[in-house]
Amino acid sequence: MKLTIPTMLTLARIVLIPVLVVVFFLDYPWTNLAAAFIFAFASVTDWLDGWIARRYNQYSAFGAFLDPVADKLMVAVALLLIVQKHPTVWMTLWAAVIVGREIAVSALREWMAELGQRAAVKVAAIGKIKTIVQMVALVCLLYQERIFGLPVFQIGEWLLAAAALLTLWSGLSYLRAAWPIMRADTGGPR
Repeated sequence: MKLTIPTMLTLARIVLIPVLVVVFFLDYPWTNLAAAFIFAFASVTDWLDGWIARRYNQYSAFGAFLDPVADKLMVAVALLLIVQKHPTVWMTLWAAVIVGREIAVSALREWMAELGQRAAVKVAAIGKIKTIVQMVALVCLLYQERIFGLPVFQIGEWLLAAAALLTLWSGLSYLRAAWPIMRADTGGPR
C-alpha cells in the first residue's frame, strides 16, 4: 500500500488526538490556545486532504476508509473533553446529538452500501455547512477565553447548538434519501 499525501494528513489527524487530550489536561496558561490550535489544525488538514486528493487524483481505498474515521474520532474526543470540563445539560445534549447522528449515519451508509445504494446517501451541502459550524464551535469551546472582549466560549456554545440542529437536519436528509430503499426492503438476511 502506497501512502498518499492525503492519507498521511489523515493519519496525522489521528496522531493528534492523544496530543489534544494531553494538552487539554495540562495546567498551563497556554493550554487552551494550544488545544484550540491543535483542533483547528486538524480541521484544516481535513479540508486539505480532500482538496489534494481531488486536485491531484490521489485517491486510495485506505484513505477513503480512514478519512471519515479520523474526522469522527477527532470530533468525538473534542466533545468528550468539552463535556467533561463543562458538564451542563445543554452541552451534553448537543454532544449526544452530534455523536449519535454520526453513529446512525455511519450505520445507514454501511447498510446502504451492502444494498449497492451508497450513492443514495452521499454527502449533501447541509452536511458541509454543519461540519464548518461544528468545527468553529469546537475551536471556540476549546479556547474558552475572551478575545477583544468577545465571549468566545458563549459563541462556541451557540454555534454548537446550531451545529447540533444542523446535524439533525442533515441526518434527516440522509434518512429521507434512504427511506424509499428502506421501505422496499423485503426483510432478507441480516
